[in-house]
Amino acid sequence: MTVIDTIRPMEWFFLLYFIFTSIFYLLLNYLAVLRVFEHLAETALDRFSVNYTGLEPPISLLVPAYNEEQTIVTTVYSLLQLEYPEHEILVVNDGSSDRTLEHMLAEFDCEPTPDVYHRDLETEEIRGLYRSRLFPNLRVIDKANGGKADALNAALNASRFPLFCSIDADSFLERQSLRRVVLPFIEDSRTVAVGGTVRIANGCRVEEGSVTTVGLPTGLLPLFQIVEYLRAFLFGRMGWSQINSLLVVSGAFGLFHRATVIEVGGYSRNTLGEDMELTVRMHDYLSRAHRDYKITFVPEPICWTEVPEDLGTLRTQRARWQRGLSESLWAHRGMLFRPGGGAASWVGFPFMVLVEWLSPIIEVVGYSYMLVGLLMGWIDLPVMLIFLAVSVGFGTLLSVMGLVLEEMSFKVYAHAGQAVRLFGVAILENFGFRQLMSVYRLIGTVQWLLGARHHWGDMQRRAPWDPDGPEEFPASDKA
Repeated sequence: MTVIDTIRPMEWFFLLYFIFTSIFYLLLNYLAVLRVFEHLAETALDRFSVNYTGLEPPISLLVPAYNEEQTIVTTVYSLLQLEYPEHEILVVNDGSSDRTLEHMLAEFDCEPTPDVYHRDLETEEIRGLYRSRLFPNLRVIDKANGGKADALNAALNASRFPLFCSIDADSFLERQSLRRVVLPFIEDSRTVAVGGTVRIANGCRVEEGSVTTVGLPTGLLPLFQIVEYLRAFLFGRMGWSQINSLLVVSGAFGLFHRATVIEVGGYSRNTLGEDMELTVRMHDYLSRAHRDYKITFVPEPICWTEVPEDLGTLRTQRARWQRGLSESLWAHRGMLFRPGGGAASWVGFPFMVLVEWLSPIIEVVGYSYMLVGLLMGWIDLPVMLIFLAVSVGFGTLLSVMGLVLEEMSFKVYAHAGQAVRLFGVAILENFGFRQLMSVYRLIGTVQWLLGARHHWGDMQRRAPWDPDGPEEFPASDKA
């Protein structure tokens, strides 16, 4: 009798599920590789070094902020330094209980403004509107707490430009980011949303809102997350973009067509995953209306953000993400295999259900079943080894492939020592970290099933790059 003959139906189920998901990821990675090298060929002459064409549409930058006193000033300074012909910055203080509003008003010398506020979208009470005396394109909105989606809707109401970019208050953009992320809107009038790459700032040196030295954090948790982000953005979202099935434009950095977002109803205040829910709703709405549209992703516009460095905060974050995923999929369940829904309905949405939503349940149950079975003696050691070879082996392959593509293309982590450390982390993350993330995501699924309340997620900010904000801002850049 061979080892295969000893595998029971339940064990076959877990093995085939891991094989199915791994093959799907490999196909997705293949699409991403094609697009990455196509993108590199298009940018070989460095088209971003030329002067502005005059075709760039003005952009509103929306920054929802809740208890972000440690990072908000640095974030705004980084946005003020963006190289783009015309943009406005709207910071929304969503009822913070710390000194976020006070820091903003004092640092940027803000005064009350009589600006007209159009209520295209319903929001909580607006307490005050302010404009900076130093930077005319900077405005601050103070409002009653209503959550991140409500804060974004308030900023949308006050925005003046045809495109808007949503940015987390603990993030900052590279100076050329807007010039790059806007290109799909210029090149294709069907574009309604564009996502950009999010990188991890932990371990980097940041001065006056810009990354001056790309470094790696010392802790294992943020290192694991670097590998995760590379895999998710460079492979996942690049691949989905190829077939117009991108269902998540990250709330940390995404550019949208304002009129379309207003038309579909703005950000939903009934979900924790407002970024995914909006993207899925745009797919559903526009396809039902038989509109020719594109939701795409570009890898070079980079947004830097801080990630959790302790397990408690990371657990809360991942559980919240999974709840947002569950809410978005359930709210738009009619999109699944809907005639006329395109690849988003027939490929992207089923993948999200079968892989992203179900995977924490199947992985946790699968690992538990195999481990208990081995200890109880109803599973043979060779079967367990086959299971680990499939689940851990394919996971390691996908992580390493992401790093190889990064080193062959954008080389953000250019030093040889950084590459070696990340390759080691890409292997190590499959022995405990990925399984732990599945447990955290399962917690989020259970919370969703039990109807847990929505609220802003608090994260312990370290802001090691610039705890006190920039001491001086270049006078030449002030208005």
